[in-house]
Amino acid sequence: MTTQELLTKVRKIEIKTKVLSHQIFAGEYHSAFKGRGMAFSEVREYRYGDDVRNMDWNVTARMSSPYVKVFEEERELTVMLLVDISNSGVFGTAVRTKRELLAELAATLSFSAILNNDKVGCILFSDRVEKFIPPGKGRTHLLRIIREILEFRPEGKGTDIGEALRFFTNAIKRRCTAFLMSDMLDVDIDGNPRYEEAMKVAVNRHELSVIRVSDPRERDLTPLGLVHAVDSESGNALWVNTSSRQMREAYSEWYRSASRGAERLFLRYHVDSVDISTDEDYVRGLMSLFQRR
Repeated sequence: MTTQELLTKVRKIEIKTKVLSHQIFAGEYHSAFKGRGMAFSEVREYRYGDDVRNMDWNVTARMSSPYVKVFEEERELTVMLLVDISNSGVFGTAVRTKRELLAELAATLSFSAILNNDKVGCILFSDRVEKFIPPGKGRTHLLRIIREILEFRPEGKGTDIGEALRFFTNAIKRRCTAFLMSDMLDVDIDGNPRYEEAMKVAVNRHELSVIRVSDPRERDLTPLGLVHAVDSESGNALWVNTSSRQMREAYSEWYRSASRGAERLFLRYHVDSVDISTDEDYVRGLMSLFQRR
């Protein structure tokens, strides 16, 4: 991808997702992701119906009349995007690749956050943390995040979600809202997630949601005869007889097993999640994620 092609793609994503953020997601985002708590605003005279637990006894004593503390919601949040940029993201048989879908999702979330005066940071990972972009604000900062997601070429060859979650919990000390964005196909030989312990720690410290991306051809193989398949992460290649019903069913069962393992984990640790495919409009998926919170 040339520099001009990259800039054109980033600009298109900015225009599309900025409109969505303003017209659709701003209200849902504000409702779904609250501030860190209540921050002190001012002291004023007591009014009938005020909670006596908010009485400021020092000021009351000085002024010889009752005064109460007034609090307001502390709105500013830190939003962290944990984005899987492993080589499996270049796969896509519909209108976009998984990497391009992740970039659009990240942009929509970022612009929604910025409308609420929140800071946005990003962790790009493969089987290691490839890049850490500290939380910041502003259009230039957000465009950098989009550009990095589209352009970055990972050094790692695989996927390690646990490593990304561990880095996240160590790097971000103050409680924040985080979105883990990946195909979540980081499983052992039995289809069990390899990142359970890291996720358990992360959800105890932060508000974590998962956006799981996929492509239709990943879920079910199409019978196309003998196909030369190459694993985009390991580089291993083999010939696959996609005409074999037994082989197609075995693959589909492996994929479903991996998906069920992830879903059980999300339920166990009360992690909100949504599945979004490269052939789908992601607006409905994000709206459902916001509304469930």
